[in-house]
Amino acid sequence: MVDAEGQTLGRLASVIAETLRGKRSPWYTPHVDTGDFVVAVNAEKVHVSGNKRRDKVYIRHSGYPGGLRSRTLSEQLEHRPEEVLRRAVRGMLPKNRLGRAQLRKLKVYAGPEHPHHAQSPQPLQLGRVAEVGS
Repeated sequence: MVDAEGQTLGRLASVIAETLRGKRSPWYTPHVDTGDFVVAVNAEKVHVSGNKRRDKVYIRHSGYPGGLRSRTLSEQLEHRPEEVLRRAVRGMLPKNRLGRAQLRKLKVYAGPEHPHHAQSPQPLQLGRVAEVGS
């Protein structure tokens, strides 16, 4: 469970990506999906530095002629804030079927409410994992 409120987008996405890959567990294996599920809430309140709200552009194409559409980060946060965090994490995962399977374990919600209370999610430590023996 991650609360994205006030967190920097890229730094939060990298912590989520390494958790989804399983790099935070002692039995990490690169070619096996050993990661955990991650539930991210308050995606609409994520922080970005500099002029990224104005300058960063999200581009998509419908597949039809003239179907190129683009939105700035601020417009994307207004319309689909979950997609901002999901796409940032997707860029940090492997580009193969393992990466797609790991991305399916990410659940992102714009507000503070989520339907995963029955699984009793634990808060994710956002800092670096302490070394064993130190």
